[in-house]
Amino acid sequence: MDSAAANPSAAAAAAAAAGNGVQASGAGGERPEDASKQNLAQVTSSIQKTLGLLHQLNLTVSSFNSASQLPLLQRLNALVAELDTMQKLADGCNIQVPMEVVNLIDDGKNPDEFTRDVLNNCIAKNQITKGKTDAFKSLRKHLLEELEQAFPEDVEAYREIRATSAAEAKRLAQSQNTLPNGDVKVKAEH
Repeated sequence: MDSAAANPSAAAAAAAAAGNGVQASGAGGERPEDASKQNLAQVTSSIQKTLGLLHQLNLTVSSFNSASQLPLLQRLNALVAELDTMQKLADGCNIQVPMEVVNLIDDGKNPDEFTRDVLNNCIAKNQITKGKTDAFKSLRKHLLEELEQAFPEDVEAYREIRATSAAEAKRLAQSQNTLPNGDVKVKAEH
């Protein structure tokens, strides 16, 4: 018999001593995302422990006799203590699951279907956007060719203005640590 399952209060104390207790976010100078990842890892560990306790409880119930009443009660108490620990840890996690995923799980379907559908929709929208972008590039090229035939001096002046404007935007972007597409360059913090 498992010693932790034999004494639920000892199991809870051991879990707290092992770092499975609720920790204050940002304690010890930790970054919030590190604390969140650690908390998520603790919740995952608690879930695994709960599954193990449920398995032990299943074995105890399936072979129940009057002599196994005490181990059954101890395992039930250990399960309740672990569920309480899991609830306290879960309060510190901020995970948002789309309702579509929950509905798929309720329907007995694989939640990976949601991910696949989202990716397929994203790919389809990306292809549509790329098609529109290519059409505008082609239109711009065609218009410049037509304008160059009708107004060669004006098109040359336009191209000079465009080149000057692009060079100025690039210089300004480099001086402000921004990328040419307008995004701000962020230095990685170590």
